[in-house]
Amino acid sequence: METKLYDLLDRFYNEMVEIRRYLHQYPELSFKEEHTPAYIADFHKKLGHDVKTNVGRRGVTAVLQGGKPGPVIALRADFDALPIHEQTDLPFRSKVDGVMHACGHDGHTATLLILAKAINALKEKWRGTVVFIHQHAEEYAPGGAVDMIKDGCLDGVDVIFGTHLWATVPHGKIQYKHGPMMAAVDRFEIEIIGQGGHGAMPHLTKDAVVIGSQLVTNMQQLVSRRVDPQEPAVVSVGSFVAQNAFNVIADRAKLTGTVRTFSEDVRSLLEKELETITHATCQGANAEADFTYSRGYPAVVNHEEETAFLADCAYQVPGVTETEEMKPQMGGEDFAYYLKHAKGTFFFTGAQHPNWEKTYPHHHPKFDIDERSMLLAAKVMGKAALEYDN
Repeated sequence: METKLYDLLDRFYNEMVEIRRYLHQYPELSFKEEHTPAYIADFHKKLGHDVKTNVGRRGVTAVLQGGKPGPVIALRADFDALPIHEQTDLPFRSKVDGVMHACGHDGHTATLLILAKAINALKEKWRGTVVFIHQHAEEYAPGGAVDMIKDGCLDGVDVIFGTHLWATVPHGKIQYKHGPMMAAVDRFEIEIIGQGGHGAMPHLTKDAVVIGSQLVTNMQQLVSRRVDPQEPAVVSVGSFVAQNAFNVIADRAKLTGTVRTFSEDVRSLLEKELETITHATCQGANAEADFTYSRGYPAVVNHEEETAFLADCAYQVPGVTETEEMKPQMGGEDFAYYLKHAKGTFFFTGAQHPNWEKTYPHHHPKFDIDERSMLLAAKVMGKAALEYDN
């Protein structure tokens, strides 16, 4: 049946590309998805699957019951886009100004829909149940996974698999990782409250720009001098805003940034230390600060046995040229929540075209994927779903 599955996926590949390109032209932002989930639900309904819409607000689940008893396997794909104006010259580029599929979620959706169609053609001989989880709002915390799980998308599931088409990894390569794979993603916001005044009379002010600059410098000590050097961690300031006339000393400045960690102990340490250093820096300048720390997605931590199983499956799939245990990376993914509720693993499918002169990273306005990666992702997930036995 494995060969038959691959043959079906090969036969449906052109449709997979058509779906991806259609979705690419009509992207929708996180928590604002309407057309996309309706399109997904309609596709599954035509296959005769048990479909639920508005799962966790805007998600879709579809259940395929095989003809033979077996495990309940969930396969997940996300479908939201980003607030980025596309700058490619693709004939199917986004038709929505300021919104773009710049992370491959259109490809994830096309992959899962066509895999569902292929499995459906084999359902009489298929062992077990497949739950297709189409998730909204992966790009924007709190994300869609939490609410979909609360709404029951993992009820009765034995294992879950998911992949990300990764444009900076060559097509043909599958990357997996035992244990921690992607980081926890947190956000901080700081408003420095000083005292403004005339640019010619700085002694009568509490300069929020100078205080903020000192704070940014002090933050650089948090990872280097507070965190065990064997524990990965990142503290980055992404914005520093204190807009004023050229001759006015700012009374307020706003800083926002992100913290990335794998260990919950390090995560808690940095949250505490970041607040402490913020207030201490401001106090030293007789200023005040409002500090807000928001926890986002936890770290993606793959399960050992399921990861080993997936790596073995990938190695056997035609078209996979290399399997590699990757290093953990500091990007985040709310697939982490699924792995806290069910056994499973998340992996990368290489989507870099060998003929590209330049590869643009995820979240770039010229981002693109090698569409053949969708077919490979479908074959790897399909083999895992076919062979898994809990």
